[in-house]
Formats: sequence, structure tokens, C-alpha cells
Amino acid sequence: MNEGSFAALRGQLQEAAAEFADGPDALEGILLGIVDDVDRAVREPLEIFPVCHHSPASALAMARRLREKQPKVVYLELCEDMAPLLTELRNCRLPVAVQAFATEVDGFPTDWAPLSVVAPITEASAEYQAIAYALDTPGVELVLVDRSSDHVFQWQENTDRASGPDDPDAPPAEEESALHGDAVGVEIGDLRPRFAELEEHLLRHGKVRHWSEWWHQYVELPLGDADHDTYRQVMLLIGSLFRRLAPGEAHRVRVDEDRERYMWTRMRRHLADTGTDPADALYVCGAFHAASRVAEFGVHGTDTFEITPPTGTKWQHGLIPSSHAAIEAQFGLAAGSVSIAATQWAKNLRRTRVEPYRLTGQAGRGKAAKKTATAPAVPAPAGQGPAPDRLTGFLRRPPVLDRLDEEELLGWSVEIVRAARRNGYLASTADAIAVFETSILLAGMRDRAKPTPYDFQDAAITCIEKDSVPGRRDVRRLVEIMLGGDRVGQVGYDALPPLARDVHDRLAPLGLKLQQRGVQRALLDMASRPELEACSDVLWMLRRLMPHGAARPVMGERRLGERSVQESWDLALGTHQRALIELGYEGVSIEQVLEQRLRRTAYGPQATTAKVLEAVEDATLYLRSRRLADELGGRALEVLATERSVDGAPEVLRRVRALLAYYRTSEPSLPAWIESFVKTGYAHYCTLLPTAFTDDDASARQVAAMLGFLFSMEGLALSLGCDRSQLELAVAQSHPEDPAKTALLWAARTHLGTLSRADLRERIAHLLGNPLVVPAYPRYLNGFLHALEPVPGLADFVVEAVSQAFAALPDPVLLPWLPTLISGLRGSGAELAPLLIREAGRVFPARLAELDSWVPPWKAEPAPARRAARGTTGPRGLPLLAAHPATCDALAELLGCDGGWTTEEPGTPAAVGAELLARHPETAQALELLLSTT
Repeated sequence: MNEGSFAALRGQLQEAAAEFADGPDALEGILLGIVDDVDRAVREPLEIFPVCHHSPASALAMARRLREKQPKVVYLELCEDMAPLLTELRNCRLPVAVQAFATEVDGFPTDWAPLSVVAPITEASAEYQAIAYALDTPGVELVLVDRSSDHVFQWQENTDRASGPDDPDAPPAEEESALHGDAVGVEIGDLRPRFAELEEHLLRHGKVRHWSEWWHQYVELPLGDADHDTYRQVMLLIGSLFRRLAPGEAHRVRVDEDRERYMWTRMRRHLADTGTDPADALYVCGAFHAASRVAEFGVHGTDTFEITPPTGTKWQHGLIPSSHAAIEAQFGLAAGSVSIAATQWAKNLRRTRVEPYRLTGQAGRGKAAKKTATAPAVPAPAGQGPAPDRLTGFLRRPPVLDRLDEEELLGWSVEIVRAARRNGYLASTADAIAVFETSILLAGMRDRAKPTPYDFQDAAITCIEKDSVPGRRDVRRLVEIMLGGDRVGQVGYDALPPLARDVHDRLAPLGLKLQQRGVQRALLDMASRPELEACSDVLWMLRRLMPHGAARPVMGERRLGERSVQESWDLALGTHQRALIELGYEGVSIEQVLEQRLRRTAYGPQATTAKVLEAVEDATLYLRSRRLADELGGRALEVLATERSVDGAPEVLRRVRALLAYYRTSEPSLPAWIESFVKTGYAHYCTLLPTAFTDDDASARQVAAMLGFLFSMEGLALSLGCDRSQLELAVAQSHPEDPAKTALLWAARTHLGTLSRADLRERIAHLLGNPLVVPAYPRYLNGFLHALEPVPGLADFVVEAVSQAFAALPDPVLLPWLPTLISGLRGSGAELAPLLIREAGRVFPARLAELDSWVPPWKAEPAPARRAARGTTGPRGLPLLAAHPATCDALAELLGCDGGWTTEEPGTPAAVGAELLARHPETAQALELLLSTT
């Protein structure tokens, strides 16, 4: 290109700057600087091809240029460590995303983990065209030149993600919008003004609502039919404009310039190492980076940039499914914009008859893709001179008044009415006509020669939606679905990591299409098909490892010591394919991943005794590994010894009880670690008990759990060498002030025998008789309710305490604290309610007719003991003993008694021989009374 290629444009811009600006310096410097950026880029010996992310116009221009130029080397702006994965794209259905993932970090803050970088790829993108051409054309080399995934985080000051969609009226994000998770997106070809006032100015004067609509109207449509030189110069112009008007955010500018230095350094090294002619190469990058002004720019730039070495973080790479909604959510695009771009891509191909590049074996392509990749192309003529100035004509060209495509618009209008009727709207033919006419009206009001999909969407919302949305989808979403929908990609079986393939192989006996999206029902009858037990094990581990909904049991459960013979599952592994793939980054089998996670939980800095015991239970339940369970059990013992709070006492009690019950029924002896745990826990909780009773941070439920551990494990602990005096001293040293904890202390003393039932009743009567204490009575009841955990034998007393309150207190006193009682029973007594109900059913009469004459057991007078007549203590009062003296003779011989029977008559045993019964007849009388009443 000669020096005068942009001379006319420079002159016009200088005149405009002098006429419209206060002084020519500022505006002239910006305008002429933009022309200089374009001139510099087009003069570069290595052809720079500027693109925009997921732009149909860029993809179309890329396909054209690749067939014309036939480059031997394609440099692509993409993380260089992702290169080995690109060949697996042929085993996937687009859109998918190339991902770099790291679960453990080395050199980064630990709170950043896990690290994830994704680069989504759609068919309507220039980068996919370049990848397909390079991989399926013999002799072509594809070189990724952008910073590695490790450098993405090295150069990042924080982990802020991309902003949300730029459409404030967009509907809530659906499931597909979260396919990328919290990954950092590699914005290939990102082209958006970073100056908020500039974007606002463009949207206002362009009469559009968001940036995606502005780009579609003023860039996509004009460049859809442009030649290569025009496309290239216009994209360079836009990139330079946004770059020069961007605010000076130091960190972001530094990262952009470092990326450009990185890429040019990599390309110069590759050219020098391989001896490639720059004329035979093509550099595909974002238009923002194509207008770079760094000193390293170009094949003749300086070599002063030093690439820092990577950190010690180990990165895993793979392909994950993507979707249009996920791309929009990650890169802040308007909802439906990527679907509209895909529709525009298909229209451009039909209109221009350009043959795009597609990877051989791509899902749904097959032979057509192979023919496209190997078809001969006509290279650009050799010796062609520099391209003339295309910018002047493009900028001065008025908008082309395109003829209205009535057939397409009519089809849209009819189809949206049909979709609206299916979703509950009362739409008719008149609404289709109204949508058609309103679309034309809106386009005219916005100075457009032809209604765009966004005009049609606004018209459909205005004419059909009206005041309410009868179904799950509004009209905006229906238009997006109609114009292309949210296409969701899929990673093929051959492109899955070993763990994911192993899961699919082990679940093959179920006979389901596990890669298919949606929920599928799996029925497992292990009684008739024992081979399904292995499938059941896999499903339970997937339920433990994957997000909720990926594997959900409908029927069947797995507990310690219990296994179901029939199970029913709802599986959605295809929908949660990303989560399954990310499991493959952690290991080669789900057993290995589960063991690693259990160890990470047990040995993590936030590990508690309850969490470690849960890990022990999971190791036993899912892995059936006694070795791992013993190791984690030892870790639980270590954590318990270091804890100084009782926050996890309820969970510890529940899990220890479950593990004890399992080991006692399934193994001949208890593991050594659980014996040590009970022994240490007994001493540990005895030490913390007095403090917990007075600590305001310790709740009554936690103190009750401590007492439950001490009382329920007391027998085992004493057999292992613990001293019961520890518990007695701990209870004696406890002096709570809280009413609930006071009730707990009374219950503990009753269990230990230091407080009788009679004394406990007297204290309850004193509480009910004191008007100052009555408002706090529900809190005492709450304490007694929690006391059922360590002392279940007090269930009848709790029923008695509640009944006495309802019987003795008047309504003005009872009703104010009744809500507190009910809330306490509901919040704290859900697990203990069955015990209370069963006890109440035993105490209260079973029939309504018996209620009037019923007397509570605690108010009934004790029946007088029936005393025997004085004359029945003689010989004839014991006929059974007199008739069968051999029993007493045998017992006397066993005890070594030498005395004989005393007789009144020869040969007849006398009753006076039973001297003990004669002296103390009360025992026999009490036994007679008990036998007669029962």
C-alpha cells in the first residue's frame, strides 16, 4: 500500500475536526490517529484478520478469506495450552467450550480455587472457521499464541467475573445459562466500547436498547456483503476507535498491552524457528488488539517482552457443553443475541452461497464437512497490489434502502402467534397482522429500511403479551426460541475424560441414553438382576459428588447396614455433563475422586468433628473401605481433642450413635478408633459441661446433645476405664441461669439419682405458683423437651408438666406464652415429638366418654396395701411351702445350712420354720398386691 492510500480520508477528517471542534488538536489527533492505526495494520507483512466474538459477518469474511489466501500457518488468539483439545471438537456438537480447570492452586490465593478458564466456540464464529480449515487441510499448521490459562490468573488482580446481560428487562437466567459455571471467559475478539458515555451515545442515536442490537444493525448487516478489504478496514477502524476512546483503567490497559506483546513475541519466535514466510500466514485476533500500538507490534517489532514462567498449579483441560444462553450470560450480551446471530449466519450462507469450513466427522455434518474441508480453493492472485482506501466510500455511503422481505416477516408473524397459542396466550390471526404492521412501523420510526429481529420482538411483545403472562415463557422468550432457540452443545463420548467414559460404561446395563439432555427414569431390580448392584453403587456415588438433580433417588435408600433390593432413579447426566467432565479433572474413577474429597474434608483447615465423622460414614457407606474409615476415624479423634466449643455436639451424637449401631451389628468387635473416640469424648464433654451450662453461645440443644453423649455412651466408656465421678463432678459444678438449661440440669440430676421425682414435682409446682416465673415457664418446658434426648425416661414427666400448666393457669396467663411454647415445640421438638405423643397416648384416656371420670395418674391417691390377717402367718398360711419342702431343702443344702425343719406333729413341716417371712411379711404382701392388680 502506498502512502497516499488514506490521503483523501485524512484530509476530510482534518477539515471536519477544524470545523466542528473548538480547537483542531484534540479531535484531529483522535481522528487521524485512527487512520494511522488502520494504515499501520494493513501495511503489516503478516496479514492481520480482525474479528468480533461470535459475529456472523466475521465468520463469513473468514471463510471467504481462507479460500482465497490458503495460508499455511494460522495464528489464533486463544490460550496456547488449549491447542491439544481442538482436535476433539469433531467429536462434539457445537456450541461447546474449551476449558482449563485447576482444583488445587500453587502460586495463587487459596480462596480463588477452583480456577476455570473457558473459551466458547460456536459454528457462527470466525475462530471455528479457522480451526476447521487448519485441522482438515493438509500442510496447514494452527498455532495458538495468546497467554496460557496460568497467565490469565497471573495477570488478574481479582476474580471478578464478567458483568451480567446488558438487557435490564431480560428474563431470569435458566439452567442453560449456568453451563460455564463461575469460569473466567477468554474473550476472543471482544469488541465493545469501554467508554460508558460512548456506548450510551451510540445506543441513543442508533435508537436501540442495548449493544447487541446496535452491533447487529450498524455492523453485522452492512458488513454481511462487504468484500475482504472493506471488512478488514472497517473492523480495524472500529477497534481503533474503541481503543482510543477507552478510559485509562491502568490494570486493564496493562493486561491488554501485555497480551499483545505476548502474542507478537510468540509469532515472531515461531516464524524464526520454522522459517515461515509472513505472507503465507494469517493472524486471527480481536479487532481491539489488531489496532495495537505497542512497540512489539509486527514481525519487525522489538523483542523486549519477557514471558514469565508458569506457576506450580496443575491444569486439567477438557471440553464442556456450552449454550447460547451461557455465552450471553458470561460475556454480558443481550438475551437471545447469540441465537439471532446463528440465524443471521444461516441467512448469510444462503444469500452469498459461501461454503463454510466444518470439521470432518462433526455431529450432523459427515460427508458434507469432509467435502468442504478438502475442496480445492482458488488462491489470491500473486503480485496483487495494496488494497485501495475502502473506508472513505463506506463511511460516506448512505444507508441502503433494502426491499422489505415480506415473506420472511409474514412467516415470523404467523409462527409467533402459533407459539403464543401453544403457551396459553389468546392470540389470533388479527394479532399476526398487528405484529406484521407494527414491525414495519417500528422500523420506520427507527430509520430502518427493514425490520430487524429486535423490531419484530418488540412488536410481538406489544401486540400479544399485553398485561399478563399465562404460561412459563413470555413473548420475548418465545421469539428467541422461534428465531433459533437456545442451542445447547454436547461433548461426544470419545472427547470425554476417562472418568466420564468409565461412568457411562458402568451404567450401560441400565439401557439409557445417558448423554441425552433431560430427565430419564431408571428402574433397578437387584433381586432379579444382581448385576445392577454395581450400577446402584455408581449412582449413589454420583449423587454424593454431583449437583442436585444429576442423580436423584425416587425409591430406595442407602444407610449404614441397609441396602435396598429395588431402586428408582431420575437421571439427568446429559444436562449436567459439565459437572461430570469436571469430575474427570480430579481423578480417573469416581472412587478415587470421592476418596480425595473425603480426605480433603477431613484434613482441611475448616474440619470439625461432625464433618470428619460424616466423612467416616460416607467412606463406609459408599466405598466400603475399612482402611479409609479407620484413618478418618483417627482424624476425628484428633479434631475432637482440639475443639473448645460444643457447636457440633448434636451432629456428633447422631453420627456416633449410627456408627456404633452399625459396627455392633456388622462386625465382631468395635474398631479401636471408635473405642478411643468414646473414651476421649466422655472426658472431653465432662470437662466442657460446666462451661457450656453457663455459656450464652451454647444453646440448650447443644448441651442436651453433650448430656446425651455422656449418658448413652456411659456404659461403654466405663468399661474402657473412664470414671463416673467425672460426670458427677461436672454436673455438680454446673450452675446455669438460663431456664432451659436449668431444666436440663434438673433432668441430669434426676438421671444420676441426686434429685428425686418428688423434688422435681415440687420445683415444677413452685414455678407454676410464682407469678413472676410463669412467663418463663415455656422455656423450662423447652429445656425438659431437650432433656428427652439424654433422659428419655422423663417423657411421662414432660407430659405431666405440660398438662399441669394447662390445668392450673388461667387463660390471661396461659394465652400470652402459648405461642412461645408452640414455636419451641415446633422448632426444637420435631425429632422428639413422637416420643411425647406416644407417652401422652398411654397416659390420657383412649375414649372421649372416659374423659369425664378420668383422674390424672399424678393426682390419683395410691391404693392402700392389703394386709393379711394375723392368723395367716402360721403353718397353714404357707400351704405351697408346706406341701413341697424339697425346694427349701435343696436351697439350704446349696447355701450350706445345717438346720432342719421344726414340726408340730411328727412328719409335718411347720410354717414357723420360715422365720424370715414371719418376721417381715410386707414383701410377700406387696408381691401379692402386684400380682392381684395386674
